[in-house]
Order: sequence, then structure tokens, then C-alpha cells
Amino acid sequence: MPDYGFSTRAIHAGQEPDPATGAVIVPIYQTSTFAQEAVGVHKGYDYARSGNPTRTALETALASLEGGAHGLCFASGLAAETTIALALLRAGDHVLCGDDVYGGTYRLFKRVLEDKGISTSFVDTRDPERVAAALRPATRLIWLETPTNPLLKLADIAAISAIGHQHGALTVVDNTFASPACQRPLALGADIVLHSTTKYLGGHSDVVGGAVITSQDEVAARLRFTQNAAGATPGPFDCWLVLRGIKTLAIRMRQHGENALAVARFLQGHPAVTQVFYPGLPEHPQYDLACRQMHGFSGMVSFVAAGGAPAAHRLVSRTRLFTLAESLGGVESLIEVPAAMTHASVAGSPLEVPAGLVRLSVGIEDVDDLLADLEQALEAAD
Repeated sequence: MPDYGFSTRAIHAGQEPDPATGAVIVPIYQTSTFAQEAVGVHKGYDYARSGNPTRTALETALASLEGGAHGLCFASGLAAETTIALALLRAGDHVLCGDDVYGGTYRLFKRVLEDKGISTSFVDTRDPERVAAALRPATRLIWLETPTNPLLKLADIAAISAIGHQHGALTVVDNTFASPACQRPLALGADIVLHSTTKYLGGHSDVVGGAVITSQDEVAARLRFTQNAAGATPGPFDCWLVLRGIKTLAIRMRQHGENALAVARFLQGHPAVTQVFYPGLPEHPQYDLACRQMHGFSGMVSFVAAGGAPAAHRLVSRTRLFTLAESLGGVESLIEVPAAMTHASVAGSPLEVPAGLVRLSVGIEDVDDLLADLEQALEAAD
């Protein structure tokens, strides 16, 4: 579509009124198969695993939001990750991954892919020189989260992508924490962008999904073949829910970021907190990089409770508005202890996170209510 602004594309890209009925919202094409006029002659769809008009609308919209040529949707973020691995890696290949990533990503690389002969090593991606030094002749993918989950480290996407190109490796950026409203890695040189659409893109904690976006035709062709062959595709209703979510992505992310910054500043000054992680704070060691490559700082905040794991566990059991739950990116605020929840799979590994770390997904409620909730919970946990 024309070069409209981000919010306009979120509402309209791939989402024209239905030509059959004039429906303004993309219909849920709840069908498993499609009638053919003759053998092999159809209207672009033959079987719903291979393609569905609702899914096509979402894939088109997500590609537009990330500034990519091709979008592919999956049944989960991990299904998207697995498809990237199946499509682009083979036995003997090496993946260079950041040393602070989602526990499920670590589990996939170390517990699944290594059994298939694909090795992974982990490096502090805050330093591009360390990334360059850790590359091997067999490195095919550089895997970045930025900001990372859960310590909110940043990677210089442009610098690392350039290093990857010099080496012949593709750079994959998991953009889930930022969303395309706050960061667009393809414009910075990345080859592939990954999302758990469960999170900010869906935005309402009512759907599980994943997506991959790229501008490289050959990469897209391999991914699309594997998407169909492996079959980890989303249903039309799941796609419709994410389409519904992205229409308000821009305004939601502005409020998430505003609330998160207020929460981070509050936590900075609290005696029950020893360290706060939020890239929107000027005190964050990579604040300058965040300002260069991000358009907003999102709603994720992590902090370390002064009393360690016992204090963290007491705290998360005492909040009233922050719901104790895994996941993130919904309109409601969530709280968790990564070491015992989302990142339990990295326990005992070099990627182990602090036992007293608390991760917040700051929602879009009235910020004064969120601050009061944290205040009373911190006092009760002290």
C-alpha cells in the first residue's frame, strides 16, 4: 500500500473491506479446505495449512509494520523459531546467540537442536567486538534479543548485522519486547525479525502465536516451504485476534512506555530494590544506544529485590493489580520471578538469572494505581 504512517498501516495494510460482503473487518475464514473450479484451479487457496485469507491479511500487515517484503505466521513464537532452524540450518551448523534470552529459546537450542547436530554458543551481545570474536566458520545465524529477556540488555543491531554480513551469517532479531512500534530491525540491517505475537502484537493475553518477517526472497521461500511442510501454522481465529490487536498497537505502546518509565523511576528510589533494568532510564548503561535504534522503550521493567529470592517471592504474592503470571505484553500488568518461572530452564547454566530478579510487564492501567500497588507490596515483602 502507499507509504502511509505506522498507525494507518496497522489498521489498513492487508485489511481492505471484504470484496464479497463489504465487511470492514477481515472475516474469520473458518474453513479447512477450499472449492476448486477444476483440478489444481482455485482462487489462491486449496488447504488451510498452506494458506488462509485471514492469515494472509495478518502476514501482510506484519510485513508492512516491520518494513519487510514477506511475513509468515505460526502457531507460537517457538514454532516460528523452530521453523527458522529447520529451514536455514543443518547438522554441523553453528548458532551464535545472546547470553540473556527467553528460557524456551535456550531450551530449543540446547535440548533439541544440539541433539540434531546444530551447536549453539552464547555471548554478551552488548559488545559487537565480542560477537565478532565468537564467530566460527560454521556460524550460520546470529541470534539476538534486544532488549533481552529478562535483563533488558541491548544489542547494536546495525553493527552486529554488518559483522554477520561480512561473515556470511544471517542476523535474526527477536523483536518481541520492543514490537515494531518501538523498533524496526530490518531497517537497521537485520535479515530476519521474529515475534511472539502472543505478546504486544496481540496485546490482550487471549491468543498464542508467532511471526517471522524478512525482505530476502530466498530466505522467505525456504521459510514458507518449511511453514507448510512442518505445519505449525495458526488458525484463522488466532490470526483474527492478532489483527484486532495490532490496530491499537501504536497507542498501546505509548501508554506502556509512559507507565513503565514511571514505574522504573519509582523503583530506582525504593530501599527494597537494589537494581533496576529499563532502557528508557538515562542511568541504563546503554541508554544512548536505545535512543538511537528504538522509537520508544516498551513496557518491560526488571529489578532485583534487596532481600533476594525470599523477598521476591513475597513481593509477587502480595500485588493486587500486578497479576502473578507468565507471558507479557497485554493491557493488564503482570509480575513474575523469572528464575522460578519463565527462565527455570536456564537454571545451573551460564545464562542463569538472579534468584531475586522480578520481571514486570507494565500494563496500561492508571499509573498511580500501579505505583500504589507496588508500594504496598514492597512494604509487605520487606
